[in-house]
Amino acid sequence: MSKKLELSFACGDYEITRPLAEGIVSPDGIELTLLTNVDSRERHWRMARNKEYDVCEFNACAYFMARDRGAKLTALPAFMHRRFRHGFVFVNTSKGIVKPTDLIGRRVGGTNFQPAGNIWIRGILEEYYGVPHREITWVTERDEDIEFEPPPGLRIERAKPGQLVDDMLVDGEIDALISPEFPRPFREGDKRIARLFPNYREIELAYYRETAIFPIMHVTVIRQEIVDRHPWVAASLMQAFDAAKRLAYQRVRNPRVVPLAWWSAAWEEQQEILGSDPWVYGLGPQNRKNLEAAVRYTHRQGLISREIPLDELFVDSGTEEVVATDKNKY
Repeated sequence: MSKKLELSFACGDYEITRPLAEGIVSPDGIELTLLTNVDSRERHWRMARNKEYDVCEFNACAYFMARDRGAKLTALPAFMHRRFRHGFVFVNTSKGIVKPTDLIGRRVGGTNFQPAGNIWIRGILEEYYGVPHREITWVTERDEDIEFEPPPGLRIERAKPGQLVDDMLVDGEIDALISPEFPRPFREGDKRIARLFPNYREIELAYYRETAIFPIMHVTVIRQEIVDRHPWVAASLMQAFDAAKRLAYQRVRNPRVVPLAWWSAAWEEQQEILGSDPWVYGLGPQNRKNLEAAVRYTHRQGLISREIPLDELFVDSGTEEVVATDKNKY
């Protein structure tokens, strides 16, 4: 019996990867070890700084930065994490911030400058709401995953050691916060924090209907040396990722699986708006537009030296984006 290629794959604990973790789906010719117990922040740090994994779900914009700096990585067009961003801008309710342009001249916090979600919403605020990112002072609490020197005019301050931007927002030391996740005081119901966009869901729906973009947060990176030695690996992984995702759709379609009373209604509404495969893989027109926006925002914010063409960033896996039209397919 021929030996399979052993690869590690670090990713989130998602329904769309569960069939891989459980061995229900296996990539042809590969013995894939899934590592799902590391949180997103640590996973990105360990991959960015130490290249600890063979294959890794990774911050899309940090990947663009790594490639711009010569990292020996390439990416597969498999996108394990997407999220709309308008609902992740928070303000201190005493600061009089009621519209996006009220952020101009303010101090806005974030865990660090580089999370893909932060880059996306800064780009959206600038492109659609007239909020230039260089007219805000950005306050961060930790080191960046990819080291960089802020360009002239970009104001980034570091919080004092031990200070958390969540607490700084509550205490009024910063005026607003953009975050990949919900701030702890907000989750706990602290009324000193509110969303900048209270009707964020309506705004996100309008954004999608205008742009057809469901923002891609993470790409799947793979060591360049693996692809160079074994060119077939890319297609094998992509086929397995897609098969796992399709099985996940079939599983969660069952209303008994997800403990939400109106899950079926939510599922049907999502299909009606986003189509039958919102997490579609590949580099078809819809995903290209999505990724080109992410590259554009990363460049505009001074994190990469040029707008890198997608064909330089992604390995040719022999797959194209297929958008299913039958909303009941899964």
